Amino acid sequence: MEEILIADRQIGMNHPPFIIAEMSGNHNQSLDRALEIVDAAAASGVHALKLQTYTADTMTLDIREGEFFIQDPNSLWKGRSLYDLYQEAHTPWEWHKPIFDRCRKLGLIYLSTPFDDTSVDFLESLDVPCYKIASFENTDIPLIRKVAATGKPMIISTGMATVAELDETVRAAREAGCKDIILLKCTSTYPSTPENTNIRTIPHMRELFNVQVGLSDHSMGTGVAVAAVALGATVIEKHFTLCRADGGVDSAFSLEPEEMQSLVVETERAWQALGQVSYGPTEKEKKSLVFRRSLYVVKDMKAGEVFTAENVRAIRPGYGLPTKFIDMVIGKRISVDAKKGTPVSWELIG
Repeated sequence: MEEILIADRQIGMNHPPFIIAEMSGNHNQSLDRALEIVDAAAASGVHALKLQTYTADTMTLDIREGEFFIQDPNSLWKGRSLYDLYQEAHTPWEWHKPIFDRCRKLGLIYLSTPFDDTSVDFLESLDVPCYKIASFENTDIPLIRKVAATGKPMIISTGMATVAELDETVRAAREAGCKDIILLKCTSTYPSTPENTNIRTIPHMRELFNVQVGLSDHSMGTGVAVAAVALGATVIEKHFTLCRADGGVDSAFSLEPEEMQSLVVETERAWQALGQVSYGPTEKEKKSLVFRRSLYVVKDMKAGEVFTAENVRAIRPGYGLPTKFIDMVIGKRISVDAKKGTPVSWELIG
């Protein structure tokens, strides 16, 4: 499977996982806080920072009843209209340049999720190196085609999508000009739970669509992301905030800086641990072979004495004959005098 280049970073199984910090609405409508989030993301070691580019008017209608009002008792946003929620969560478009400038200064790759044609055009004017498609938009084929036509890599969250829907989306993206596609396994609940994440889908999705696959993770902590890397995820996206206690539309399922730093470290360790199919001692292990058990003389012996269970045993270290030869040694005579602690060798056996 071909690697994908995003800005100056290679994405693929031969490289550490690409970690994206999703700011979303955690700026709490403060540009200063947004820039602090960029600083904290860079300090945590992530590779990219992502925004969402929309306005309340490009997302929905200003209606506060019926299907435009959230009444689900289990929703984080119960009692809010969609319009008010997006009005609070959106990142003002005039903030994008200073946020991206700060990313560039700190060595972070910057990207965003567009939600309509106008946001794609706007992000093109800022020369973003790739695009992210949100789960709720992964069946919006006109949007997929619009983004794909830029020719830039696309990262697509797959929440709720059936295999047939994903096939249509991937085909549309490829036909419209996108060569580099990354699909992210995603569960579109907020927060999601590990038992509802089904990351065994990751290798299946990779084989099915012949694309790089990662994880957009709304679960708490880092365990799901680490496990995803072990299954071949090359990209991990997590929501990020300075402090959950500060509140905000997405804060409840966002990582704080120390947690994000741990995610970066532990996912890279998981990637390092994958290695390759390997049997036998590695170069580093060869020094440890000495700690295997082997056959030793455990009582002083004179030449001609018979080896018995009392004067030869399997002990550490491993300089004697392998223990599998114990039955061949017992009953034989020793050819020379040997002190307690002498490793048994074929030369000792008369």
